Amino acid sequence: MADTAVLRQRAPERRREPGPPRGAGVPAGLLRTARPRQWIKNVLVVAAPAAAGELFSWYALGRLALVFALFTACAAAVYLVNDARDAEADRAHPVKRHRPVAAGQVPVPVAYVAGGALGVLGPVVAAWLCPPAVAVVLTAYLAMQLAYCVSLKHVLVVDLAVVTTGFLMRAMIGGLALGIPLSRWFLVTTGFGALFMVAAKRYSEAVQMAGKAGATRALLTEYTTGYLRFVWQLAAGVAVLGYCLWAMEEGGVPHTSVLPWRQLSMVAFVLAVLRYAIFADRGTAGEPEDVVLRDRALALIGVVWAAMYGLAVANW
Repeated sequence: MADTAVLRQRAPERRREPGPPRGAGVPAGLLRTARPRQWIKNVLVVAAPAAAGELFSWYALGRLALVFALFTACAAAVYLVNDARDAEADRAHPVKRHRPVAAGQVPVPVAYVAGGALGVLGPVVAAWLCPPAVAVVLTAYLAMQLAYCVSLKHVLVVDLAVVTTGFLMRAMIGGLALGIPLSRWFLVTTGFGALFMVAAKRYSEAVQMAGKAGATRALLTEYTTGYLRFVWQLAAGVAVLGYCLWAMEEGGVPHTSVLPWRQLSMVAFVLAVLRYAIFADRGTAGEPEDVVLRDRALALIGVVWAAMYGLAVANW
């Protein structure tokens, strides 16, 4: 009896795999699959109106709130379809296996139906309430992202371009909704800034998953860390150059502010890129919103930059 007791004490305890939260049903699972934390990316819809100083009116705020909601619905549709397609592969991933669809909290058919409904709702409402260009961009975003889920995410370089274009569309759609002309340097800065963050995230994933089984992003085994490092360094350089040219572009408008805030904002922008590059170099640059929110210095630099550019727009 004593020997049996000792053996029981020495027997290793089985670790219980965490499953879906207790009491959580399909609606809660659908909400989690829609990635509420990712919705912060859709704040980019205010980028063009804010840069043009066209943000502070009830009409603009109402229109941008609607565009934000529509883009969020379309992005959620993509997440739902993507998780439904990747359910089997996600179950082999140490983190993604806890996603609601992979964990069985949300049935795969339900995810497909919810994703399809949101995917149809977004462009239809946009065509009804917004300028035609907004519906076109949302439709193009859905088509591109669904093609990415099906096949494009397996094509080298194209996968980076598709994800980057998704960020660029977010930045463009606010200007299109309000009829604001988009500066070429604004588009260059936004596009290459997005590529910088996307490549940094891929580089971090490649570093963290090196030598580990269960990677669901197949292209991580085809990209080399050296190549991904080259991409994010190149993109960072072009983004900084584009922003400097954008900030120095006077456009024939005289400035009577106390200080050249728009030009001074270049310092904050460069510091933000350099700070973000620390995490990229370490291989810890995951989701952009997580990097910004968890690093106080980077968040502070962002606030200073926003204040400087706001003063420039207000011509104070």
